[in-house]
Amino acid sequence: MTTAVDMKMDIPSSEQNSRQPSAQMRQGPLFVVGMWRSGTSLLYALLNQHPRIGLMYESDFPLLAPLFLLPRKSSSWIPKVDSWNGALTRHKIDAAAIPEDTVGLPNAFRAVAEQYARKKGATIWGCKSPNYYDCMNQLADWFPNAKFIVIWRDPADVCRSIVRAAKKSPWFARPGMDLRALLGCHRMKQEADQLVRRGAAIHQLQYDDLVRDPVNTLTAICEFIGVPIDPKMNSLEDADRSAIYNGDHHSMVKSAAIVANRERTEVLSLEWKKKVERYVVFWREQYAGKWPVNAVASDGTRPASLFERTRDRMCHRLLRSFDLTVPVLYSLVPVKIWQKYRQFKSRYQQVAAKPCESEAVIR
Repeated sequence: MTTAVDMKMDIPSSEQNSRQPSAQMRQGPLFVVGMWRSGTSLLYALLNQHPRIGLMYESDFPLLAPLFLLPRKSSSWIPKVDSWNGALTRHKIDAAAIPEDTVGLPNAFRAVAEQYARKKGATIWGCKSPNYYDCMNQLADWFPNAKFIVIWRDPADVCRSIVRAAKKSPWFARPGMDLRALLGCHRMKQEADQLVRRGAAIHQLQYDDLVRDPVNTLTAICEFIGVPIDPKMNSLEDADRSAIYNGDHHSMVKSAAIVANRERTEVLSLEWKKKVERYVVFWREQYAGKWPVNAVASDGTRPASLFERTRDRMCHRLLRSFDLTVPVLYSLVPVKIWQKYRQFKSRYQQVAAKPCESEAVIR
């Protein structure tokens, strides 16, 4: 496994007179990855409670790789990156402090992520995002000293959480999100296994362990990172969640307590529930019963057939091709046009949501 090597951190000029620079920034970033709705936001909030850890929240630089195919100075890529998902604004990044000659995606991400970590005096920089689930090895190529924390959750529970989030989140309400997530779990497994084979630094954990036994789970994570555990990490109290998007689907991570068990009504259709179980059985046969962990399948469930897997894989590739096309088009569109599109889309979604809200009140 790779070992992080430290390099000196620039100390803000306001602090240089009071003390000598002693803290060192980690050479490689720390990435927290998991499928959507699998606890990555909770883990992010708990990790950032540590004074030496300063991770960004879904900066999603790797998604914008097409934007960096041609050399762009910082004055060119900064507005584009921020217009994509407000990453720089949400993290209060000082764009003027980023050197103009910061060119290329790895250098751009490092400049932004290190600045964010320095603001809180942290030495461990990086990012958490579920959108890295299928590009972890590309991240390892860009950052050979990177460390990866991968969190797993029962695929059925991931799909259930997506269905619930879709009620008020247009992003999760997109067609095919359940299939993206189901087959995405396996893609993330393939990426994680490849990281292990190449000797990358990777720590894997289960969502259930995090919420039921956060102390021991976070202790193991800190040992992996190479820092002593901090008592503040065991609670969400006073956690900084300012960079997290607004939305009801983030209500739990923005609360004060870690909730392990919640009784909820089943939201998966019987058809989809059976599909997930068929894939669970198939994957367990494929991985000698070792994966997926904590997933449930009814007795007598047959594995997903070759026809089902082929059909779903083709649909999944079409969906992902669309997802990957959007950043390519975005890299070609002027910022002002994109901003007008986002404003129009936001107004449309608000109008579309009003009948649903009224209906909810009546009920």
